[in-house]
Amino acid sequence: MNPAAHYILQQPEPQRAILLHLQLVIEAIVPEAVMLYKYKIPFYYIHGKRPFCYLNCTKGYVDLGFWNAAHLTKHTSEMISEGRKHMKSLRYLQLSDINDLVLTEVLSEAYLLKDKKYYK
Repeated sequence: MNPAAHYILQQPEPQRAILLHLQLVIEAIVPEAVMLYKYKIPFYYIHGKRPFCYLNCTKGYVDLGFWNAAHLTKHTSEMISEGRKHMKSLRYLQLSDINDLVLTEVLSEAYLLKDKKYYK
């Protein structure tokens, strides 16, 4: 089994349900994104080279982190950046916390910005 898929399936509920939902939405909105296992978490890459976003379970929540978050402008008030200089994430405690409109708009914007440098 793919290590990234194994990471998702081995998580307890409700994190597993959140991760599976995020996986489906990411792959529907950004079909070019490929899920790999990097840095011990599922990490999506565009064309296998360009980091796009990652899924991380920790302390009872799931973070959907964005690689080029410094350039994002939509729904930034809903993003978490505590303790990080450049990365931002959407954080979910329950499946019902996911606002699919916010999620799809942030994913779409991140995809449009995929060719921007990490921070500049």
